[in-house]
Amino acid sequence: MTADSRPAFGKVALLGIGLIGSSLAHAMRRAGLAAHIAGYANQAETLEKARAIGFADTLHDKPGPAVRDADLIVLATPVGAFGEIAKEIAGDLKRGAILSDVGSVKTAVVRDVGPFVPDGVHFIPAHPIAGTEQSGPEAGFAELFDGRWCILTPPPGVDAAALEKLKTFWQRCGSQVEVMDPKHHDLVLAITSHVPHLIAYNIVGTAADLETVTESEVIKYSAGGFRDFTRIAASDPTMWRDVFLNNREAVLEMLGRFSEDLSLLQRAIRWGDGDMLFNLFTRTRAIRRSIIDAGQDIAEPNFGRIKKPPK
Repeated sequence: MTADSRPAFGKVALLGIGLIGSSLAHAMRRAGLAAHIAGYANQAETLEKARAIGFADTLHDKPGPAVRDADLIVLATPVGAFGEIAKEIAGDLKRGAILSDVGSVKTAVVRDVGPFVPDGVHFIPAHPIAGTEQSGPEAGFAELFDGRWCILTPPPGVDAAALEKLKTFWQRCGSQVEVMDPKHHDLVLAITSHVPHLIAYNIVGTAADLETVTESEVIKYSAGGFRDFTRIAASDPTMWRDVFLNNREAVLEMLGRFSEDLSLLQRAIRWGDGDMLFNLFTRTRAIRRSIIDAGQDIAEPNFGRIKKPPK
């Protein structure tokens, strides 16, 4: 057995087995990263789906039994539940274990989880920047993290060997890895992920509320940009509620910037400033090309998500 195929951990506990948790289990299976995968969910229906799919060796309806003797514990529930779970499992974490997560906010994770981490347990928050609008254990797939970034936000004084081990773990799951300060992470993700989701939720909600547009018309003519907003707005509501409540400062700062720029666009349209509009649209088009060149999307029509147009 080569070094790259040996299990990185004897037991990995996934506390949350929705899209990210189940995808992580599939990725671990593919790379042979864990000798034993334990999954936790608090709903019987979720556990039954996971049991049918078979991506975990054991499944639990309580987090304590799932984390006992685990070498890596990954919090993969909505971030609003992290604090209570961390408090509940503190007495079951073994010395030398790595406690991490997959939440898309990081300062709140440090705030809520940090106080409950026992001495001798290595706390290293993480955020794999990958996902779809689907949710649930049946939505997971091993390739979700391939070529995507995973950001680690370790606290000061973290054990260097544990950090390197988690970094290697995510690389073997297919990710590129970067280390970042938690506050800086939250600011970056506010503009690249959180505010775009908020805008999508708002636009779709506005369209639904317009009395002059019937539901059938919204659906009928959704081949325009509205359709792509609905894809984002179909994301898990519990997860995104917790994201906005736990990254409010960065989101509000970015919303302020967005509102100012939107006012400038409104003025340009009102006064017929075509040059301003053309220059902005040219600049934003170049950003799209940069994302494709960076390997974070593809240039196929419809972003490659549908191979053939619907009949």
